[in-house]
Amino acid sequence: MPETRTPVQPPGGGYRIGADVGGTFTDVVIELPDGSFESTKVLTTYEDGPETGILQGIEQIASEQGIDLADVEQIIHGTTLATNALIQRNGAKTALVTTDGFRDVIETRTEGRFEQYDLNIVLPTPLIERKDRYTVPERLNARGEVLIPFDEAAAQQVIETIAAERYEAVAVGFIHSYTNGTHERRFRDMLIARLPDIAVSISSEVSPQMREFERFNTVC
Repeated sequence: MPETRTPVQPPGGGYRIGADVGGTFTDVVIELPDGSFESTKVLTTYEDGPETGILQGIEQIASEQGIDLADVEQIIHGTTLATNALIQRNGAKTALVTTDGFRDVIETRTEGRFEQYDLNIVLPTPLIERKDRYTVPERLNARGEVLIPFDEAAAQQVIETIAAERYEAVAVGFIHSYTNGTHERRFRDMLIARLPDIAVSISSEVSPQMREFERFNTVC
């Protein structure tokens, strides 16, 4: 067990603590009154959520430095967990719901390529496989005006499929929703009414920008 120091009172303000949650370890650093830094390391917690490891690390470094947690005025945290999940493709089982006719946008991509003249280029695998992409009849124009009304009956059928397939999360990206998110919000409301515990993101809130490829990938 580390030696517990006599509590010290920070002059002119509280302590600042930073926490970095990695795939294996959570590192916690504290800035001391003399401008020096001390750190500690704990295992990253998955079952209880990464915040548990952060709290354990904060309590551990406070004990090691003899600091009263009431004197901590700022906690800053960051994590690579989302990046790791993206790279390793081991995140939640996710479905993409989009406008009829645009199921393959994230696979057909755009004409832009990182190696423009490489005829044998290998493009990244789409974040969501084709079997996990669903469509709903609806359509807006670039001004956000309704061309095809949102088909609630078809949307409900998609929602029942999502329930049957036991998806953990749903990404919703409709054409031109950055100008009018009404259809996306309606689908989200219907989905949550049927599956209140499911995680759902809509592109009109996550990335309200034009260009479907970029917006759909961001919401996924």
